[in-house]
Amino acid sequence: MLTRLRQQFSTNLAIDLGTTSTRIGLPGEGIRLDEPSVVAVGRGHSSVIGRGAAVGKLAHQMLGRTPEGIRAVRPIAHGVISDFELTEAMLRYFLQKATGRSFGLRPRAVIAIPGCITAVEKRAVINSAERAGTGKIWLIEKARAAAIGAGLPISEPLASMVCDIGGGTTEVAVMSLGDSVANRSIRTAGDLMDRAIVRYLRRRYSLRIGDQTAEQLKLQIGSAAALDHELSHEVSGLDTASGIPRKAMITSEEVREALADPLQEVVDCIRGTIEQCQPELIADLADTGLVLTGGGAQLRGIDRYLNQHLGIPVRVIESPRTTVTRGAMICLDHLEQWQGRLDSGN
Repeated sequence: MLTRLRQQFSTNLAIDLGTTSTRIGLPGEGIRLDEPSVVAVGRGHSSVIGRGAAVGKLAHQMLGRTPEGIRAVRPIAHGVISDFELTEAMLRYFLQKATGRSFGLRPRAVIAIPGCITAVEKRAVINSAERAGTGKIWLIEKARAAAIGAGLPISEPLASMVCDIGGGTTEVAVMSLGDSVANRSIRTAGDLMDRAIVRYLRRRYSLRIGDQTAEQLKLQIGSAAALDHELSHEVSGLDTASGIPRKAMITSEEVREALADPLQEVVDCIRGTIEQCQPELIADLADTGLVLTGGGAQLRGIDRYLNQHLGIPVRVIESPRTTVTRGAMICLDHLEQWQGRLDSGN
């Protein structure tokens, strides 16, 4: 009876603890928080500046712009916690902001994680979440959560394939009868695409730009396939030869050239996943195709690009950035059905 009352009055949370963004959803209420996974701290110690004020959006504005005594950092790299204390402080702040209060009973949580992380890295996620204030924790692979959030018929004896391109990792899985029959996870995703643009401009134009400028360039004119009307955008950076600031006009064709290698790695990852499948499932994929989720799915023409390279139907789900969080919320709504297939962390 006591356990039932605790479950009735405790909060259930769906958490997508991502490299670039953290999202928290409450079943029945939707996604309550979507902020950059960035914190600002004083150099030489791990105290968060301003008692949590410089976490998320405000801290993201500080990236590359901090004075000597402050550093703005991402405590998660490629889906893996790189700074335990900062992740704990960030997550505690996000949890309180998402629920609008400090916790009484510790909330239960389903946390989405990359499929490529180790048992030690999983334990770091669990420990950070526990110290931040959560209670019972279940872990779910991002690809599985994405498939559930996309509404794919994964419980049927039919192949359903999803590719989630996030900031730190790309997750690919083929699902059938409620479970994963083939999956791969690589650490090539949005962040490495941004760095590919940085390297390209430095090599071609002797122009040094930051990762944030590269990300904006990718969002504004980037594409995976040729556009009907090619775009251009002016960027500012440091001339590596003269050492002074200057501007350059960059075209969408050039950004596409810069993204060629990381996009090919995504194609190879998807092909490798398909090759793990039985012939009957591969035959299904010729009809059901591939569903794209994650922030990387917003790159112009990526569905056409993958269709050309894979020869199967490809579509981008509506609101792809939040698909993983929506899937984790569905798991919480139907916890009795799903908890046997989730990784119970404690």
